[in-house]
Amino acid sequence: MERHIQIFLNKISYLSITIATLTLIITFIIQTPPQTCITNPNSNHKPHVKSSCDASQRRMTTLDHKNHRLWSTNTWRKSVHSFTSLFTHLQSLKHISNHTHALVVSAGGGQAVMALKELGLDNVTGVELVESLPLVVRADPHNLPYFDEVFGLGFSSFLDQALFPVKYVGEIERCVKAGGVIVVCVEVCGDEGVMDVVQLFRKSTFSLAENVTLMGMKMTMIVMKRVKVFS
Repeated sequence: MERHIQIFLNKISYLSITIATLTLIITFIIQTPPQTCITNPNSNHKPHVKSSCDASQRRMTTLDHKNHRLWSTNTWRKSVHSFTSLFTHLQSLKHISNHTHALVVSAGGGQAVMALKELGLDNVTGVELVESLPLVVRADPHNLPYFDEVFGLGFSSFLDQALFPVKYVGEIERCVKAGGVIVVCVEVCGDEGVMDVVQLFRKSTFSLAENVTLMGMKMTMIVMKRVKVFS
C-alpha cells in the first residue's frame, strides 16, 4: 500500500515540475522582444498587439522632433520676432554686436535666445528654473552659476516677476563685465516706475528707457550700462 502511495506522489511531483517548466518557457517566449524592429514589407497584416519595438519608438521620440514642431508654430515665431525687433534696435544703438557674449535670465522656452542666435550672436546662454534644451539650461536666476564679469549683455523680460528683485538684479550685474549692458523689460511704466527699477542696480548707470511691444504686450525696456566698481 505504501509503495502505491509513493508512486502516486512521485507522479504528482513529475507533473508539477513539467507544468512549471512549460510555464517558464511560455513566459520567456511572450516576454522576449523580437530580434528586429523591421516590418516584413511583403506582409499586409498589421498586428493588433504592439511589440516592444513599437513602445521603444514611442519613448524615443527625439528632442529635435519635438522642438521642430514647437518652433514651427505661429505663436513661437511671433514671439521670437518680437525679440528680434528689440535686439535689432539694440544693435542699431551699438549696445550689442555679433561678438557679444549674451546671458538671458528667466529665458522661458528660449525665444529670446533663438532671436539673438538668428541675429548672428554665436555665444548666447539662456537660463531658467526649468531647462528647455538646447536653448535654455537649468539655473536659479537668484544664484547664477557663472564667474564674475563674464558676459557683455545681460537680458531679462521677467524682472517684475522675480521673488527677490534686488538679488535677481545683483546676480545679473555680477555676471556682466564692466562696459557691458543690462537690459530689462518690465510692465509698462512711467518715469517714477523706471526710477524704481533703476534703484535696484548698484553697479550700473542708467542709459535709456523706451516703451516696446514684446510677446504681444506693451512693456518698458530699461537699458543700464555696467560700470567698473572700485573696492
